[in-house]
Amino acid sequence: MKETEGGKTTIIAVCGKGGVGKTSISAITSAMLAEDPANRVLAIDADPAVGLALALGFRARRTVDDIRNDLIAKVKEGVRGDMGQMAKALDYEVLAALEEKNNLAFLAIGRPEQEGCYCQVNDFLKDVIETISASFDYVVIDGEAGIEQVNRRVMERVSHLLLVSDQSAKGLAVASSILDVAGRAVGFDRCGLVINRVRAGEDRGIGAPPGLHLLGSLPEDDNVRTFDMEGKCFLDLPECPVRAGMRRCLSAFGLYPAAKKRNTEGVRA
Repeated sequence: MKETEGGKTTIIAVCGKGGVGKTSISAITSAMLAEDPANRVLAIDADPAVGLALALGFRARRTVDDIRNDLIAKVKEGVRGDMGQMAKALDYEVLAALEEKNNLAFLAIGRPEQEGCYCQVNDFLKDVIETISASFDYVVIDGEAGIEQVNRRVMERVSHLLLVSDQSAKGLAVASSILDVAGRAVGFDRCGLVINRVRAGEDRGIGAPPGLHLLGSLPEDDNVRTFDMEGKCFLDLPECPVRAGMRRCLSAFGLYPAAKKRNTEGVRA
């Protein structure tokens, strides 16, 4: 992977059970990292629902799967071309699909509509995404409820696996299961758990399942609830308990410069 000026690109995959707030946390993380104008941040919406686009105020006019389906249609029509030219064309198409606001860029993966195995097309697109990602300091991936899809359709390795759960036994079990699968399906350097939507008075005794490093917890917050319900852009989220909590979690994860060198918890052996 190409190195940026500050070192290798930091790639954060946000995963967990459906409905635990992954998209909101992905949006808040992207917004907070982009607060420093020196950072180039790419937010990738790998959930077919494309909720991250709305949360960050983008429109997702064209997705990676739109590009994929167009290419597959050409293959079915018998259109032939040099593999090198095809790769260059995909580079151009994916770059054109990027949407940008200052130092924050956005890319939607979308939902595949063509059935069947098109491994070469998929591999081309994954290579293009990795090449583009290497031009950014931070990449935040909002994934589906699992990790295999990140590996299969986005990239084979991430630096930080950020698991999100609520306090339910099911949510925590899913987080543990994702970690177990990720150990085989995706390469990663660090893994941490954020427990979301903790109600007042229920924050005592919060812990992580065995093998999971707890980064911290985020409270129920009317600001976040309002932004979610009204489809407001999280780039405009004011300072609130969730932002303060997320700042602590990111620091514990080594994603703030002050904590980057000294934080060793949650590092894989």
